[in-house]
Amino acid sequence: MTQGYLAPALTIVMALFTMTGMATAAEVDALISTAIKAATDELVPLFERANGHTIRASYGPSGALIPRFDRGEPADVFLADSTAIDGLIKQGKIVGARTDFARTGIGIAVRKGAPKPDVSTPEALKRALLAAKAVAYAAPSGGSITGPHIERMFRELGIAAQMTPKAKLAAGGPNGRVSVLVADGEAEIGLQQVSELMSNPDVEVIGMLPAELQQITIYSGGITAKATQPDAARALIRFLATPEAVAIYKTKGLSL
Repeated sequence: MTQGYLAPALTIVMALFTMTGMATAAEVDALISTAIKAATDELVPLFERANGHTIRASYGPSGALIPRFDRGEPADVFLADSTAIDGLIKQGKIVGARTDFARTGIGIAVRKGAPKPDVSTPEALKRALLAAKAVAYAAPSGGSITGPHIERMFRELGIAAQMTPKAKLAAGGPNGRVSVLVADGEAEIGLQQVSELMSNPDVEVIGMLPAELQQITIYSGGITAKATQPDAARALIRFLATPEAVAIYKTKGLSL
């Protein structure tokens, strides 16, 4: 008699568990910087499988994500450079403290198989840039945080005038990558966050900007004040700061 009631009872319990899981599962809108896309492309599916939530990720340069958010694009969580996150916190658009989980610098890439100029010092980099017929980097007007720094670097090296006619500007974002211009032969040298360059197998990273010229960017997460799924968004940020996530960042040119 007991066994006769066991199967129906188990079925009811499993049904209740499934209904509970469905009730707690959330769809999280996330605005994410393209610089960490290679890592989040791996991490987000792992999070979804482990937690039952769905992440609707939208990518772009950090400087382009904020205007989209201001225009009303939904976002429960913001994953971008720490400067952008701090600005949103000051404006009350992100609540609580930011969580840092990765950082990266600007790398230098050439087409796979192409000659590799010496870029180990400011003077060597200057010679390589002047020798190149075209140099690609992200357009500052597209919201890139590396573009303005690279143009300041040209001025610091005293080659701004020479670089202007040979600049090839990428639009930024997943569909406007610097590495594509290099891979397609439109530019001999590409300058971009190394995490973005490494995601393209058709280019080769030959070095980083010398320390005196480098820009290190920290990537962080924050919960928006308008979040409709704050608990799930918080869980995502916690997941992105785990040792397992850090191990994946390191394979993508990101670190802490």
